[in-house]
Amino acid sequence: MNAATLRSRAHYWWRKEIRWWLVIGLVVFSIRSSLADWSDVPTGSMKPTILEGDRVFVNKLAYDLKVPFTTCHIAQWSNPQRGDIVVFFSPRDGQRLVKRVVGLPGDTIELRNNGLVLNGKPVEYQPIAEELLRDVAAPDRASSIFAVEQLAGHRHAVAAIPSVAALRNYGPYLVPEGHYFMMGDNRDNSFDSRYFGPVERKRIVGQATAVAMSFDRGHYWFPRWERFLTALDR
Repeated sequence: MNAATLRSRAHYWWRKEIRWWLVIGLVVFSIRSSLADWSDVPTGSMKPTILEGDRVFVNKLAYDLKVPFTTCHIAQWSNPQRGDIVVFFSPRDGQRLVKRVVGLPGDTIELRNNGLVLNGKPVEYQPIAEELLRDVAAPDRASSIFAVEQLAGHRHAVAAIPSVAALRNYGPYLVPEGHYFMMGDNRDNSFDSRYFGPVERKRIVGQATAVAMSFDRGHYWFPRWERFLTALDR
């Protein structure tokens, strides 16, 4: 086979096959970059709201529209609110994380013996309903304390692990303008803004709104069918 024939075949495959797959791939990844995406959750830092092995749906249009593959805003129509679960790039190492917004720009955040204090007022905590712990493994139930946190009208479950060393007292800290204070719902097992500081607005990717799929890593990745397509903070 001579060089001319090879070039001809290469041109044919580029024109008939490869080019279109590249176009399709570019469109798909552009949509994931700017409109909607999913995020795997490998740790228990958001337990009991999000479990290890959950894959959460991320609405990237919740707050703004970005240039694909960048953090540059084309348009912005909203901002994260207290209680939102968001996906963002860590200011420490750029890793993509899933946490809850507990502090807005201008808020003063304090933690007293694991109790959140917002702008000088202690946040309310209430007993948790058993149904909210339905999917939490028995060992985690035994080692943790669970409650419902009332954060500026937003109710969600939180957890603490008394047996581990953790940062249970923090602040007071004034959240700077253009930044948000993030914390995991599993307060004693979360690497969050208490350690790496507040998150700049442009680093926020979007809002996590639902569990798309869930697989139990402790049981051979068996599907947790009851968690498929369920809203977060339900």
